[in-house]
Amino acid sequence: MKNFNFWAPTKILFGKNKVNELADEITQYGRKVLFAYGTGSIRKTGLYDKVAEQLKKAGVEYWELSGIRPNPRLKSVNEGIDICRKNNVDFILAVGGGSVIDCCKAIAAGVPYDGDPWDFTVRKATVKDPLPLGTILTLSATGTEMNGNAVISREDTKEKRALSDDSLRPKFSILDPVLTFSVNKWQTAAGTVDVMSHIFEQYFTPDRGTFVQDAIAEAILRTCLEYGQAALENPENYEARANLMWSSSLALNGLTVTGKMAGDWATHQIEHELSAYNDLTHGAGLAILFPVWMEYVLDERRAFKFAQMARNVFGIVEQNEMKAAEKGIAAVKEFFKSLGMPSSLHEVDIPADNFDHMAEQACKFGPIGVFKRLGKEQVKEILERAK
Repeated sequence: MKNFNFWAPTKILFGKNKVNELADEITQYGRKVLFAYGTGSIRKTGLYDKVAEQLKKAGVEYWELSGIRPNPRLKSVNEGIDICRKNNVDFILAVGGGSVIDCCKAIAAGVPYDGDPWDFTVRKATVKDPLPLGTILTLSATGTEMNGNAVISREDTKEKRALSDDSLRPKFSILDPVLTFSVNKWQTAAGTVDVMSHIFEQYFTPDRGTFVQDAIAEAILRTCLEYGQAALENPENYEARANLMWSSSLALNGLTVTGKMAGDWATHQIEHELSAYNDLTHGAGLAILFPVWMEYVLDERRAFKFAQMARNVFGIVEQNEMKAAEKGIAAVKEFFKSLGMPSSLHEVDIPADNFDHMAEQACKFGPIGVFKRLGKEQVKEILERAK
C-alpha cells in the first residue's frame, strides 16, 4: 500500500426529511444563493416548494438557474456564472442529480475566474477560490455529491471533459432516499451501473496489498447486485434506495483508491466521447463499454484481479484464474443485461461514423488507462468491438 493523505470534508445529512435542516446548514456559508436545478422534476415531486420554504426560513435571497440538462452544457455554466456575478451570490445550492451538481461545480469555479470556464477542463487553468456549494441529491449515480469532480459538455465542438479540484467538494450534501422514489427504471438502472463503474475504475489497478480498499469496493459492488434489482421491482423500497444512495457517495469519495497508484478511468474517457457525440445516458454507455474493456485488457498478467472480483463479488468457484476471470466478466455482462441496460452500440443507434475522431479525442492528452495503457488504435478497437 502506498503513502496517502485522505480528506473527504463534505458533511452528509442522510435520511428522511433531512431537507428540513437546509436552513441551518446554508446560513453557515452565505446569504445570497444561486438555487440551481434541472428540467422541472423537483416541481412535480414537491421538492422545489420544500427548498424554497427553507431558503425563505433562512432569510436568504436567492436566484434560480433552471433547465440544466443531462450531460450539462457549458451554456448553463455561463448562465450561472452571469447570475452569480450580477447579484454577488456567495453560495450555490444544487438540487438534482449529477448533471445539476457538476454544472454548479463548474459555475463555482468560474465565478472568480477571468476567462472561459472551459479552460479548467483542458488544463489551461486551475481552480482557485471557488464559491462554496451544497447539494440536495435526487439520483444515486455519479458520487459527485461527495467529491470535487465534475464533467461538462460543449455542444459546438461535441466535447465532454472533466475538471477536478478538492476545493469543489460540496460543503454539505443532503441525501434523502425518498427523493429517489420517483426515479424511473431506466435512470435507476443506469445509476446502478454508474456506481459499479466508479468502483471498477478504482478496483482494476496493478496494485497488490490493498486488501482493505478492495474489500470495501467489493462490498459496494455486492450492494449494487443486491439492491439494484430490488429498486427496479419496487421503486419505493426505502432499504434499496438508501443502500444505493450511500453506495453512490462511497464509490467515488476517494475511499477505494486511497493508497493505490491511481484509478484507471479509460472506460469513462471513452464513454465521454460517446455521450458527447450522441447525448447518451452515461450509465448506459458504461454498461456497453465496460464488459468490452474487460475482455480487451484481460490477459495472464491481469487475470488475478478479474478472478478476485469473480470470487468475492459473484461467488464464482473456480481455481483457474483465467477461467474465473472470464466467468466474472460474463457475470458483469449478465447483470447489466438483467437491469435492462444495452450491451451494444447498435442497441442505442450509435453508428461507427465517428470512431476515429472519438478515439483521437479520448487520447487527446496521451494514452489513457492505468491497468493497461491504451492509445488511439486500442480505443478504436474497443469501440469497434462494442458495435
